[in-house]
Amino acid sequence: MNIIINGGTRGIGKEIVLSLAKERSNKVFVTGRNCKALNQLSSGAENGNVFTHPADMTLFDDHEKSFIDAITRCFKDVDILINNAGYLVHKDFVDFENKEARKLMETNFFGPASVIRTLKPIMKRGSHIINISSMGGYQGSSKYRGMSYYSASKAALSCLSECLAGEFRDANITVNCLALGSVQTEMFEEAFPGLKAPVNAKEMAQFIVDFALNGNKFFNGKVIPVAFSDP
Repeated sequence: MNIIINGGTRGIGKEIVLSLAKERSNKVFVTGRNCKALNQLSSGAENGNVFTHPADMTLFDDHEKSFIDAITRCFKDVDILINNAGYLVHKDFVDFENKEARKLMETNFFGPASVIRTLKPIMKRGSHIINISSMGGYQGSSKYRGMSYYSASKAALSCLSECLAGEFRDANITVNCLALGSVQTEMFEEAFPGLKAPVNAKEMAQFIVDFALNGNKFFNGKVIPVAFSDP
């Protein structure tokens, strides 16, 4: 299968890449900001099936052409897209600067949306788009201080997933969204030092991989909470 992981250099994204790359028949294309981490992923792939491209979601418009060119050099069409890129700042709403807030929205919403729009022409019939959201952006969930912009950006991604499932139905492209609860990742530890999440990155990654491969047989246009606790 031809698979794209948007945001795969650390945490859950990295574990997703490592899991999918174990299957020799998969070709896994990975984006991220950290060039060193990207090189380590591609050079360390035992099956030689991990391909990488540096991409910053806050500047996606500047490298959209190089992005699609890099992908089409690897494969002609796409079976699975996992939008995992994310950025979190834990800060009270009134303390945010506009520049900081916009970076959150660019990374968590506008960037992934642009990736989908760019890749739509080469998504196969029967392909699956999975957007990774958060319980903070899940309607009706408990909301927490310091998470306003992050939660709002993830809520926007959740809503977009529902909208695109309808728009892409005639093309037979399935779009779903997983709203993750707390996971023990670098991003979680940076935002909440000292707290312990009930699930580690490898465990959550395996759930996402299984859902990416099989979830479109059962779901379309769904925002699914994946959390042991709230959040």
